[in-house]
Amino acid sequence: MNTIYKTLCSPKKFIIGKNLLNDPSKFIKDFGNKCFIVCDERLIDQVNQKTVKSLEKENIISHVEKFKIECTKNEVERMCSIKKSKGSNVILGIGGGKTIDTAKAMAFYEKCPVVIFPTAASTDAPCTSLAVLYKDNGEFDQYLYIPNNPDVVLVDPVVMVTAPPRLFSSGVGDALATYFEARQCFQSFGNNLTNTKPSLIGYNLSKLCYKIISENIEKAMDSLNCKSNSISFENILEATIYLSGIGAESGGLAAAHAISNGLSSIEQLHSSQHGEKVAFGLLAQLILEDAPTGEIENVIRIMKIAKLPMTLEDLGYKNWNDEDIKKVASISNLPSDTMSNMLRNFENDDIFNSIVAANEMGKRYKKISIENLKPNYPI
Repeated sequence: MNTIYKTLCSPKKFIIGKNLLNDPSKFIKDFGNKCFIVCDERLIDQVNQKTVKSLEKENIISHVEKFKIECTKNEVERMCSIKKSKGSNVILGIGGGKTIDTAKAMAFYEKCPVVIFPTAASTDAPCTSLAVLYKDNGEFDQYLYIPNNPDVVLVDPVVMVTAPPRLFSSGVGDALATYFEARQCFQSFGNNLTNTKPSLIGYNLSKLCYKIISENIEKAMDSLNCKSNSISFENILEATIYLSGIGAESGGLAAAHAISNGLSSIEQLHSSQHGEKVAFGLLAQLILEDAPTGEIENVIRIMKIAKLPMTLEDLGYKNWNDEDIKKVASISNLPSDTMSNMLRNFENDDIFNSIVAANEMGKRYKKISIENLKPNYPI
């Protein structure tokens, strides 16, 4: 008789605090004294000037290496090789989702602790035990399943509120799908991202994620627009970084992420953000589900407030070709992806039709003002 496991996975510590980037040493010193820092280009000067010096005060030697755009097997191997040459015993990943995934993959292969410092709330990657690997041409390659979640996740709202607004919106798009995907996975008794069954706690955390976004998105966007931190902004950070990650990993993914992975096969969309593609994938998922209009309109309301793309053209797809969309549908329906967590099985044609319909729905709702979309999230 096979034992059925239900899981809840989480980083050991999740800490939000102002100016953490300038001095994260107290949260690193217990893990090692030689720190390898994988860093986005945007903050590399500040890291060299402030972060490295704070580590030196705790007698931690550090080496900073600039991340090269894509989280690929080649990039992970390059970073691991440099890390070995420096003799580092703890990894600090500072950057966006792909930089963070590179740091997590390194920690897995090098068997050492990892501290994650997201510089934009663009995805829920910081808290998960999963890394998304891409091919060198930017297409989705594979999920790398890692036995452990990060040791520590540090979030500095001062850094987050000054990041490019599009990245924050992308994080909202990624997190917006969390509840709806977990709901399908929970009801279908599918597998979550640890290849076990979704736990009730994980599912309810995904609900909380959706509730917080629905209630705080307007004021959080106000804060973002004037680059000034607020309680609502920090509430959204908890939802998009922590709750979305835990909800997705423990609750499971479904059509939205599967379609997003399919969309990554279109070269015109390689410049679009992960969360932007996921949000569009969510619209297609809601059509597959035949979700109530009120539920769809609250999702649309949030997308419009967060200034998320609502059509494939908004995402960057300018030259429509049915064969491209059929390829997206085919890739998203592969047995290795998460479409199988939907309550019912879908043919490739069903998915193709949902993408086409989602695109038309997005065009229609672009003409409707936010004021005509009332908050509606009974969960």
